[in-house]
Amino acid sequence: MSCGKHHDTDCSEVLERMFFFIDNELQTADRTVIVRHLEECGPCLAKYDLERTVKLLVQRSCSEHAPEGLRDKVLLRIREVQSGIDSRVE
Repeated sequence: MSCGKHHDTDCSEVLERMFFFIDNELQTADRTVIVRHLEECGPCLAKYDLERTVKLLVQRSCSEHAPEGLRDKVLLRIREVQSGIDSRVE
């Protein structure tokens, strides 16, 4: 996704780190880069708003925590799928 304008940070890089940004898992310098990009790029800002909204809705809807083993299996599967997608894109 891109708005067609040049940015210091490419849209694909911002989208790749979007969930880390939403979860406050980025260092301050990285957060600043993403915030600056979102201020300039409407499509990425819209994607951010959508992902943040979905995450908040899921969070409110889930009052129970998954067992640790299930959580680990789900995260492993997500990484496997992401790796497969990444290898097809390259």
